[in-house]
Amino acid sequence: MITASNESQPYLTRFSNGKHTATADTTPDKGGENQGFRPHELLEAALATCINMHLRMYAANHGIQLGVVSTKVSLDRSSPSEAVFNYSMELSGQLHDEQRKKLLEIAETCPVHRTLSKKLSFRNL
Repeated sequence: MITASNESQPYLTRFSNGKHTATADTTPDKGGENQGFRPHELLEAALATCINMHLRMYAANHGIQLGVVSTKVSLDRSSPSEAVFNYSMELSGQLHDEQRKKLLEIAETCPVHRTLSKKLSFRNL
């Protein structure tokens, strides 16, 4: 569970899972001071980090000599009826074409990708 609370600056928000803490803010044009991640950047980060970890776990469990993994995610909200997560991965290491192809497929099975692919609903507790 994540808990978020406001700081003294207009929209600066500190959030924590009880062990780790980070900050979110908005841009100056929206009244913030750009002192933390924007909320949509946190969505991008959730997917990017999950893909990255998932690929490395898969490689480790299958004896694939995977080097550095770099994942990039951007959220396109330009359509009023759809949000699109665009992502790419750079994989280094001594990978055969089959291994590279499999790792690219595995990216789609990371837990955050699977969660975001489901129908979402919201409940105010």
